[in-house]
Amino acid sequence: MASSFYLHASNYPTQMHVNDVLTDKSYNDWVQEMTNFLFTKNKIGFFDVSIKNLEKDTTDYMPWMRCGAMVKGWLTTAMEKDIRNSVKYAKTVAEIRNDLLERFGKETAPKAYELK
Repeated sequence: MASSFYLHASNYPTQMHVNDVLTDKSYNDWVQEMTNFLFTKNKIGFFDVSIKNLEKDTTDYMPWMRCGAMVKGWLTTAMEKDIRNSVKYAKTVAEIRNDLLERFGKETAPKAYELK
């Protein structure tokens, strides 16, 4: 299995990998598409936090930072400007995820109930 810290030469941070950018009304669709994309790139661990933050003195720290920067680029490229501006200073992908969950995650339970 390929390492989660592997980046292909064709990857760059401003690639658009979902059909539509994240808006205040598209979180559920966006997160599903982004999750699928990150899974195919073997980077879902950065988003679902199964890959934990590494300390600077570890061997994999620089590859972890490099991949994290790439994933942050993928995420923010696929957001409308106001949302992107609210997360652009996050140090990790996990911080972006937590911010998005706090902002949009609360709405999903009532909406799901309403749809049923």
